[in-house]
Amino acid sequence: MDISIDRLNEQDAEALFKFECNNRTFFEQTVPGRGDDYYSFGTFEVRHMELLKEQEDAISSFYLIKDGSGIIVGRINLVDIDPINGTAHVGYRMGEAFTQKGIANQALKLLVNLAPELFVTEIHAKTTSDNMASQKVLVKNGFERVSINEENNAYTGQKLTFYHYRKYL
Repeated sequence: MDISIDRLNEQDAEALFKFECNNRTFFEQTVPGRGDDYYSFGTFEVRHMELLKEQEDAISSFYLIKDGSGIIVGRINLVDIDPINGTAHVGYRMGEAFTQKGIANQALKLLVNLAPELFVTEIHAKTTSDNMASQKVLVKNGFERVSINEENNAYTGQKLTFYHYRKYL
């Protein structure tokens, strides 16, 4: 499948909200939930504007993964960008209907190629220990696992094991 990663903009709010709502149950099987408030459009819209502000301030860079017809199939982001040290953290999520098609791998490859334009030379990632698909995508793109730790989910209090990865560009 041909994909693109398009930088998040104000006009994306409605389509992105629908994507998030349609995939909420699926996402919460492998990543910590974002809380019920996130799924109220008013709250979502405020959060969307906050993300755009972060992007404008060059703290983060958010992208929508779209298929050839412009449908959102996933998200991929570089956050906590530190241009002085050249570091950032990557996060991504694929819609349920678009998993196991190599799309996350393609999107991460595209993002890694864009990272130097954002003065990023070292990318960090973390994923839950049971998210095998995410681990495979990271390893396939040259990330190495560097540590493991446990954290409590802020919303549920559930203890999760996280694997931390790093890639030097």
